[in-house]
Amino acid sequence: MARDNEICRMDAVTLAAHIRQKRISPTEVVDAVLARMECLEPRIHAFCTPSPALARAEASRVEADIMAGRETGPLAGVPVSHKDLLLTKGVRTASGSLAYKDFVPEEDDVVVERMRAAGAVTIGKTNVPEFGYSPTGHNPVFETTRNPWNLALTPGGSSAGAAAAVASGVGPLATGSDGGGSVRIPAAFCGIYGFKPSMGRIPLYPGARDERYPGVSGWESLEHIGPITRTVADAALMMSVTAGPDMRDRHSLPKADFVWSECLKGAVRGKLIAYSANWGYAAVDPEVRRIVSSAVRVFERDLGCVVEEANPGWEDPLAAFFALMIAETDLKGMREMARTYKLSGHLHDALMTPWTAEDLTNANMVRKGVVRRMAQFMSSYELLLTPTLAVPPFPIHMQGPEKIDGRYVRTAEFLAFTFPINLTGQPAATVPAGWTAEGLPVGLQIVGRHLDDPAVLAASAAYEAAAPW
Repeated sequence: MARDNEICRMDAVTLAAHIRQKRISPTEVVDAVLARMECLEPRIHAFCTPSPALARAEASRVEADIMAGRETGPLAGVPVSHKDLLLTKGVRTASGSLAYKDFVPEEDDVVVERMRAAGAVTIGKTNVPEFGYSPTGHNPVFETTRNPWNLALTPGGSSAGAAAAVASGVGPLATGSDGGGSVRIPAAFCGIYGFKPSMGRIPLYPGARDERYPGVSGWESLEHIGPITRTVADAALMMSVTAGPDMRDRHSLPKADFVWSECLKGAVRGKLIAYSANWGYAAVDPEVRRIVSSAVRVFERDLGCVVEEANPGWEDPLAAFFALMIAETDLKGMREMARTYKLSGHLHDALMTPWTAEDLTNANMVRKGVVRRMAQFMSSYELLLTPTLAVPPFPIHMQGPEKIDGRYVRTAEFLAFTFPINLTGQPAATVPAGWTAEGLPVGLQIVGRHLDDPAVLAASAAYEAAAPW
């Protein structure tokens, strides 16, 4: 048991090195992780479709390759879980919906395809809210995912199970997707690292692009695929095998002109950094403000940065974000689906809202304004720091708190800091900033300039070293 716990606490970089050097076998690793999954799943419910047989078969294949001296990938034998919105060939992809509860894809999403090619071992699919249209972890099909730090609270979403699994030691790597914060939200609520790379770094196909899969498709200009990990180095390792162009995604970026692992060594001393505590309008929990402000001081006191409090200057774009989300939804297909299947109440209401052409065109104009103001703002600053979320984790089966710091708010307003960075497509990460008096994690968001993923990873690594969690 002690050996199993030691394995489950290892990060992916360490595990990969030990496996490569034959200090630990892939089958020993997968057995330890699956034993931990079996122990914790009855309480946390991170996995909607565990795949132990597949994991053991893949681990045995990797082990045979290593013992025979055959070439293996950078992630050979490392356990990984995949978010249940990402298609996995031969493994159910239910997307948290009754409409897909028995759907087994015949192809992989690009990120899954590349992780498999790198030798990663698939341990299962992680739970999501229905089609990802929620920042929480409940759906009509599976048990509600719980926060490992307090089982009565949400882990956030929509990559709910992914973050809960990594935080609880059931695999060091998880794939997530982020259309409005869905990598950063659960990583912050679970006290781990979540990286949303620049839009297009990791290609999207087919799950977020294809009209063959109503509900699974959509959000083409908002969605980012990214890693959820316990260390910054693990996120860089995952990026090194998943980033790069693919002709099936017209938004995918050319191969990066930098080495992902080298980004961690980037200098941050002397950088001019903006800190926005509330965008100038958002309600923020006082304890979150205090914890994040303390984390920001680390950049000045310990890392030698120059930090200025400043706001980009836009008005709250939440209504525009919701309209853009609907504009990128297969509205006809999903409305037909809603007539056949009982969808989650918040999703049904969004689909059946009588959206007008003016709603959607106005939303696009708001987005252009946010992009323009952010570009002007970031021309003066190399990085931007904010809280990741406006509140600590809240009880399960809620969409969000109705009151923050004494103000009544829309339930989605606790996401005030995440979704604008999907409107702009910039790279962003959440790092653990500290703990509330009740022992709940709070995240600090680090945002980089357009396409400057290296700066975000460098700042994340520097902060991780200065304030290890």
